[in-house]
Amino acid sequence: MTPEIGHFALILAFAIAIAQALALLGGAATGNADERFTSFGRRASLIVFGLTLISFLSLMNAFGHSDFSVINVYENSHSAKPFIYKLTGTWGNHEGSMLLWVLILTLFSGVLAAQGRAAPRELLNLTLGIQSLIIVAFIAFILFTSNPFERLFPTPADGTGLNPLLQDPGLAIHPPFLYLGYVGFSIPFSFAVAALILGKA
Repeated sequence: MTPEIGHFALILAFAIAIAQALALLGGAATGNADERFTSFGRRASLIVFGLTLISFLSLMNAFGHSDFSVINVYENSHSAKPFIYKLTGTWGNHEGSMLLWVLILTLFSGVLAAQGRAAPRELLNLTLGIQSLIIVAFIAFILFTSNPFERLFPTPADGTGLNPLLQDPGLAIHPPFLYLGYVGFSIPFSFAVAALILGKA
């Protein structure tokens, strides 16, 4: 049942991110960037992050418990692997690494929403709106082409194992740190695009 919770949480995050983009970008386009849009945009960023976190932890739980009814777990884990490699198998594949990418993307958006009060309201709204469009694009890619929660029936007795190249402590932890750097550039990118739209660049 846990994979279904993760899948549903990701779908819900997708819907809220769409609503956030429409509200913030629509408000900016009509010149109605009042406090209601700002408040909704901040709350939506935090909610989307929370839902994405639930989704990622659901997938990690499936790997930790060797739930081979999930295709992703079957193809990238094995019951005999050390627990650390069961967990890191979560992002040791295309689908899981994309979900990790979105998790970090929503984390940065949530931090911006919580700490960005010093920015002009119009600029902040537009920046969060652009961030939400990026999030929508990545979640859509996961849901429609790379679903990490897809089930396998009948459930196999064991998995095929994690890529041997990733069975090293350094290689196991490098994707999260790498993504923190890569995905972090989405914030200055969104600020730059927002500033260009507002004619402040």
